[in-house]
Amino acid sequence: MKLALIKETKTPVDNRVALSPRQVAELNERFPQHEIVVQASGIRAFSDDEYRAEGVRVVDHVEDCDILFGIKEAKLDCLIPNKHYFFFGHFAKMQEYNRPLLQALMKKHITFCDYEYLVDGNNIRLCAFGWWAGVVGVYYTLRGYGLKHKLYTLPKSDHRFTLNQLLGALKSIVLPKVKLMVTGAGRVSQGAQYVLDSIGAQKMTEEAYLTHASVDRLSYCVVDADRLVKRKDGGMFSWNDFIHNAKAYESDFSRLAKQTDVLVCAHYWEPDAPVYLTEDDLRREDMRIRMIGDVTCDIKGSIKSTIRYATHDAPYYDYNPMTEEEEPAFSSPNNITEMAVDTCPNALTMEASEYFGSKLMEHVFEPLLKGEHSEVIARSMILKDGVLTPRFDYLTDFSKNK
Repeated sequence: MKLALIKETKTPVDNRVALSPRQVAELNERFPQHEIVVQASGIRAFSDDEYRAEGVRVVDHVEDCDILFGIKEAKLDCLIPNKHYFFFGHFAKMQEYNRPLLQALMKKHITFCDYEYLVDGNNIRLCAFGWWAGVVGVYYTLRGYGLKHKLYTLPKSDHRFTLNQLLGALKSIVLPKVKLMVTGAGRVSQGAQYVLDSIGAQKMTEEAYLTHASVDRLSYCVVDADRLVKRKDGGMFSWNDFIHNAKAYESDFSRLAKQTDVLVCAHYWEPDAPVYLTEDDLRREDMRIRMIGDVTCDIKGSIKSTIRYATHDAPYYDYNPMTEEEEPAFSSPNNITEMAVDTCPNALTMEASEYFGSKLMEHVFEPLLKGEHSEVIARSMILKDGVLTPRFDYLTDFSKNK
């Protein structure tokens, strides 16, 4: 087989890669009967010359390759018919903006595996950037809070920014004495908590968080879905029930929002789940939150002030809760400043790519190059030769504009 790392074509650009130069070289050495090449690109965190230095071939065209690995969605006119692609598709939750991508993949008879669905038998994700998204999400959120209130200045990241630099920058400032809420308990939340713990933030129980109106240092509380929602009929929360019957629940977040200055959203959300902060919630006089770091980036989803994606160059915008419209970042203290970068790990591109690549090597490249059947890969396969696989046939009507 011949495999390729393809150049990223989505705008805004993404600098991450599926494998670092060292990782490609290692796989080529271990499996000499196959070859992994790299499509030339001027935007990757790792340059073409860095791949060449490891003995990896850099090519302009990949039409002769069997399996193609990217990161973000490929442009429709760049998709090569009858190939096997791996990247983050962002349409399996029926995201309207990516319906054309699903339709193009089907029309071109492409086999498509989505990184998001590389899961084990318990549906736990095996290859993800989530931890790194949480790390950067907290940094960007605290940086935005400093800019909004003119308290301190933290450096902008570039694609060679490191975790140690990020933590060092946060440790060099006087942190705000505010209450910060982290939603969710998965890898994104764990990354956010790692940063907060590393910089000496105080972790509070929910009870303490709700009863102390003010704090003497940066303090945070973590709440998962079982504390964010409640059953409409007053019954007990059940994870299994919530997953399969989300419409039976409603938001219970307002009691927490009234005690929160800064919100970092690290929860998983589906369209059937309750909206945690509605437009009406955001207008309430007792709504303290004026800085939101929405790492989940579900546009107009669980947090209604998240009205569009932001970029690393311009990570912030203001949401006016009275008009429900966007305004320039930091333009009014009454506005809610939103951080909604959907590619947060891109701020720590090299380290995040190395980590992600190590997981791909184990769960994807090893079985592919050994010619072994993999249930992990099978579970991630949304399309086989352009046809929806049984696990994803619920997308049939969506693919037909129904």
